[in-house]
Amino acid sequence: MPTTQKQIDRRQFLKSSSGVALFIGVSGILPQLVSCSNPDRVQEQIRKHKLTAWVQLTPEGALTIYNPAAEMGQGSMTSLPVIFAEEMDADWSKVSVEFSPQEPEIYGSEGWSPGSKLMFTVGSRITKSNYPLMRKAGAQARHVLMYSVAKKWNVPLEELSTSIGFVMHEKTGQKINYGAVVPFLQMPQHLPDFTDEQLKSPKDFRLIGQEIARTEIPSKVDGTAQFAIDIRLPKMVYGVLERGKLHGSKPNLSNEAEILNMTGVLKVVPFDYAIGVVATTLEQALAAKKKLKITWGKAKAEGYDSQAIYKTYLKRAQNQEEGETIVTQGDVKQSLERAAKTYESDFKNDYVYHAQMEPLNAVIQVSEDTKSAEVWVGSQQGVDPKLGVPDVLGIPPENVNIHLQYLGGGFGRRSMSDFVEECAVLAKEMAPLPVKLIWTREDDITYGTFRPISLQRLKAGVDKNGTITSLSHCIIGDGGNLVASGARNDHYNIPNQLVEWREANHGIRLKHWRSVGHGPNKFAIECMLDEIAYGEGIDPMDIRSTLMTGSPRALATLNRVKELSDWNAPAIDGRAKGVAFVEHGSLGTGVCEISVDHNSGKIKVHQFWVALDAGTIIQPDNVKAQIEGGLIMGMSSVLKERVTVENGRVQQSNFHDYPLLRMEDVPDRIETVLLPSNEHPEGVGETATPMVACAIANAFFRLTGKRLRHLPFTSDRVLEVLNA
Repeated sequence: MPTTQKQIDRRQFLKSSSGVALFIGVSGILPQLVSCSNPDRVQEQIRKHKLTAWVQLTPEGALTIYNPAAEMGQGSMTSLPVIFAEEMDADWSKVSVEFSPQEPEIYGSEGWSPGSKLMFTVGSRITKSNYPLMRKAGAQARHVLMYSVAKKWNVPLEELSTSIGFVMHEKTGQKINYGAVVPFLQMPQHLPDFTDEQLKSPKDFRLIGQEIARTEIPSKVDGTAQFAIDIRLPKMVYGVLERGKLHGSKPNLSNEAEILNMTGVLKVVPFDYAIGVVATTLEQALAAKKKLKITWGKAKAEGYDSQAIYKTYLKRAQNQEEGETIVTQGDVKQSLERAAKTYESDFKNDYVYHAQMEPLNAVIQVSEDTKSAEVWVGSQQGVDPKLGVPDVLGIPPENVNIHLQYLGGGFGRRSMSDFVEECAVLAKEMAPLPVKLIWTREDDITYGTFRPISLQRLKAGVDKNGTITSLSHCIIGDGGNLVASGARNDHYNIPNQLVEWREANHGIRLKHWRSVGHGPNKFAIECMLDEIAYGEGIDPMDIRSTLMTGSPRALATLNRVKELSDWNAPAIDGRAKGVAFVEHGSLGTGVCEISVDHNSGKIKVHQFWVALDAGTIIQPDNVKAQIEGGLIMGMSSVLKERVTVENGRVQQSNFHDYPLLRMEDVPDRIETVLLPSNEHPEGVGETATPMVACAIANAFFRLTGKRLRHLPFTSDRVLEVLNA
């Protein structure tokens, strides 16, 4: 489809129908037909356009279902439409999928505050939050079809049923395919607000839980899938920004005239933190960027050293300063004083970069009168569905049309709209020419937004039987929830718990990174459990099993992976296994098997087993793929990746000095078992990644008797620990 061709969205339908009022009722789903002056015109428009806000149906029976979430490889382009099609009883072979318009009041799922609606593909919330929405929408679409047939055949609605794209009347033997209903489609005055009990029973599912090929994979394989980076518009120009390496530093450009005289350069645009250049081609823009002569001002990060700061963090951990309490349960201080034995350890983690495959980019065309704009972008969407563009341009949100594209990786980075807003600034200057803004890899690493560093001090007390009675967890670092999330232990029965966060701000840009605080926090917690287990002479599996007695679903994953990994079998010479449990939406326990090269310090992960309880599974193969991808991304960050800052400046610039996991480092075997469940589905995209660090560290101790407590486990750090 040409990128400049606009599909008819719901607002346009409303304007063109001149007799249909699309009322979003309590269910927030479907249009409702109200009184009108031209019923024939209403039916004509319904036949021509939509069955509901969520699906289009042609007389030939072809269906187009809208996906309200971003598609960045996690499979939403299939999983969410499958939920809808299941309840609609649609023929999946006739279904195609498109992105929905970015209209939260219509397509948004439940937000974080009561009554709010969001289109935000973050936090493993997409399947969980859209499951009830899509089920109800599909059921209502099915109801519309049955209502229309009941009126046409003059039979009671209750006597009708559906099956794989047909409406049927058992008494008379009549049946009609969905497409044939289009000529006489009618909207009921009221749509049922279906309850869970009125929806399909899981035993009747024929799509949910089955192996269904993902709808977007063929186009990704043959190269026709359209990402934002692929967009080409007539007369499009290119923008780049020089942001420097000192986050928040203000630029002073001294050779603007020289830059403007360069071939192809159209405009120089100053920002508070950068200098923008717009040129006829990307090559011309990048050439001009290299010639910029900029004096950079001071910034908060000046003088900051990310490795030296841990000494300060250690001192703060020893102080009696009060932080922000995240979790408090029982009396940790008193319990530690009464403990038969106590344990204490510090854990550290460096900055990590998102490293998404597709560089950040956006295309925006502002109208000549600057009162409207078209935006093409790969985004994880956001609290602002128009991604900040209306504020930049000073125009109403309804005048901004977002064309969502596939994302070449997100991991939290594309939940920000900074790059979209930058493009809007440039596009406003160049109106009506469309502008494509591209961040180079160097831009994205040096001026990136990172998972924050932190130091975590854990103290635990056990009674005379080796049972953990108290756990104190002090987190020092920047970012609030970015460092504090994941520190809860809801599935471990530890009667006295305290989690506190002590803020440390350094002026470095930070952002949610896959699994957010779960990565560092589960690393610390799960490693601490193993230290206690070995100190008390308890098997690591057994200590967790005891703690999980009040959480049967969590315990089931532990028991299943113990069996799956053959935990108690004699170890292969030179190898050892480690275990870790993580809750991040889904509940999962993982076991890895590793070896260590004592000469190079390289850790090799040979096998990884995971047992997962994700509630109702929509697409089993896709869930396994997400677990595999999460494990591999976790291994890359744990064994390879780190950003360091010296004198406030990021030291890495591309993949030559920010290495990622290579194919040769991937485990020989990854096996995932999905535990059957009819519970509400939970997210799976962030469950596997946090279990990697702790599982590897625990296996490393089992193999060497030495502890790894500083992420990442680079070869030099491993050798330092081995030789200590």
